[in-house]
Amino acid sequence: MTRPALPARFAHLPIAHRALHDVADGRPENSRAAIRAAIAAGYAIEIDVQLSADGAAMVFHDDHLARLTDAQGAVREMQSDTLKATFLRGGDEGIPDLAEVLGLVKGRVPLLIEIKDQDGAMGPDVGQLERAVAQALTGYAGDVAVMSFNPHSVALMQDLCPHVPRGITTSAYRAGEWPLPEQTRAQLREIAEYDRVGACFISHEVDDLQRPRVAELRAAGAVIWCWTVRSAAQEAIARKIAHNITFEGYSAVIGA
Repeated sequence: MTRPALPARFAHLPIAHRALHDVADGRPENSRAAIRAAIAAGYAIEIDVQLSADGAAMVFHDDHLARLTDAQGAVREMQSDTLKATFLRGGDEGIPDLAEVLGLVKGRVPLLIEIKDQDGAMGPDVGQLERAVAQALTGYAGDVAVMSFNPHSVALMQDLCPHVPRGITTSAYRAGEWPLPEQTRAQLREIAEYDRVGACFISHEVDDLQRPRVAELRAAGAVIWCWTVRSAAQEAIARKIAHNITFEGYSAVIGA
């Protein structure tokens, strides 16, 4: 098993959540405009990927189109060309695919790719999206890491891209927020798969950073990131535990 370390630039560049988005300024989340803004500001970038019907990794957060576009339907039921022509609400661009975003970033800042759960229950029915991500990353020379809430996805990336650093996106998994059985939530909550999947970091829910398991992993050498910080005051508290933050809604200080 490989456990590649995170590139050094991830240590001091705050990570712009879904890129540096501000829909009031024409920069929807995960959009090209938000990515360009993050690059210009010198931030690392976090993006999300979902699977299209024809097997492309599309840079989009939700399972469905309704919240972020004027279209309806599940992302995975749409062809990539249709998604590319579907404008993000608040901007003037369609949904990009991962290959395009990699070409846009070109290694100028670190890129964190969150692979969204495709199983529906954090289970083992994964593969197509992970393979699409791996294919897009072939030959990419920039600083990059991958993560997912679903440990099965992270484990598969260990096989597909063994030299790309990987981590688990983690949470308190409160009952009212996650439609999963308690046994599944408990397993995920305790980050039980960290070693098995060869992770080198977690990105943990900011309001749950005091969890003993987070301290245990940090003491064992894991890099601790957190999501989603929304103010300088919240950042100051989070940085007492987390090595770095994923932020939105304000200007995080580089090198804090």
